[in-house]
Amino acid sequence: MPDTCSESIVGIDAHAHVFNRALNLVAARRYTPGYDASLGEYLGHLQAHGLSHGVLVQPSFLGSDNSYLLAALQQAPARLRGVAVVEPQIGRAALNEMARLGVVGVRLNLMGQALPDFREGAWKDFFGHLAELDWHLELHRPVEDLPRLLGQLMPLGIKLVIDHFGRPDARLSVDQPGFVETLELGLSGQLWMKVSGIYRLGGTDRQNLEFARSALPLLEQSFGVQRLVWGSDWPHTQHEDSVGFGTVIEQLGALGCSRPLARALLVDSPRALFGF
Repeated sequence: MPDTCSESIVGIDAHAHVFNRALNLVAARRYTPGYDASLGEYLGHLQAHGLSHGVLVQPSFLGSDNSYLLAALQQAPARLRGVAVVEPQIGRAALNEMARLGVVGVRLNLMGQALPDFREGAWKDFFGHLAELDWHLELHRPVEDLPRLLGQLMPLGIKLVIDHFGRPDARLSVDQPGFVETLELGLSGQLWMKVSGIYRLGGTDRQNLEFARSALPLLEQSFGVQRLVWGSDWPHTQHEDSVGFGTVIEQLGALGCSRPLARALLVDSPRALFGF
């Protein structure tokens, strides 16, 4: 990896996507983009909002073809890290090459999918590779299923990152099933949470923000500030008509973070997790 010691980190966006509509999309997808989300546009958003670094996450509709992601990482290697989507049967040589190009983790987007059986041999070997590479495993799944998933994965000793507040239902309280259990598991010090995707929490704009404001201090108590990172979720797929980069910056401000918490979310915690 390039030496980034001289790169001044002002703020890190821990979750964004780049793609274009001409790429080959997987047949089994929940979403089809009708526009391009270019790296140049993304870097422009970072600059416009006073951020310096970003983490690019492979979109689910591109499946395990990470070529566009890897090409983007090579265009700004000091400023970017990547989270890939791969099949568990992938070989170590391919993972090593991704690591060389700036990939630091793998995402399991399990929204709308059957839960995998992690007892299968391919998964065991795969998790061993992740541990040896010191990569994290990122989980995207509604909160009611997270405790079961985490219960299988935590004994493996790998870093686990949860997307978008754990995808709770903002129409319910913070005492809803799954969220309370996830908070308890956060006490282990093994889990990270992405404070992102507030608009994906299932309620009205007001309900979503109120839930996030109530959840954040609980996450801080359980996970610790050193395990919380903020992400823009740009370009806000499925919500493009109502959400922009400026929207999520405003939502971050509306959370009312203290200065130390804001620095943890935007600088210290993501720098440690993603290796900037």
